[in-house]
Amino acid sequence: MERGYLTTLCLLVFHQIDAAYWKEWEMFQLPGGVQGYLIFNMLALPMLLYGYRQVLLKKRNAVWFSYICAGLGMLTFLIHAGFFLAGYTQFKLPLSIALIIACLVSGLWQFFQTRLFERHQR
Repeated sequence: MERGYLTTLCLLVFHQIDAAYWKEWEMFQLPGGVQGYLIFNMLALPMLLYGYRQVLLKKRNAVWFSYICAGLGMLTFLIHAGFFLAGYTQFKLPLSIALIIACLVSGLWQFFQTRLFERHQR
């Protein structure tokens, strides 16, 4: 579960760096533009890092945080697939596409790792 969480977390951070280049806040029509985007990331990243700490320390809520991180990886892919189907032209560079697909793969891997961990805890 630890490796899956760290991998998904890193891919999400890499994606957010790439998203700044593509001005993702315009795609989401976030109020406040780049400032709203920064506020979102200032809230999301500490929560994900705190969750990773819970996983490392094997705290009771670690599974919950792991599912959230895995879900964000999968959701990143689904949202961007929707944007692609809607005709948006952002995120068309090969590495941008690879990061989005990697978020899905890692999110799924982490989800199943978390399920296995949960079963072994019972």
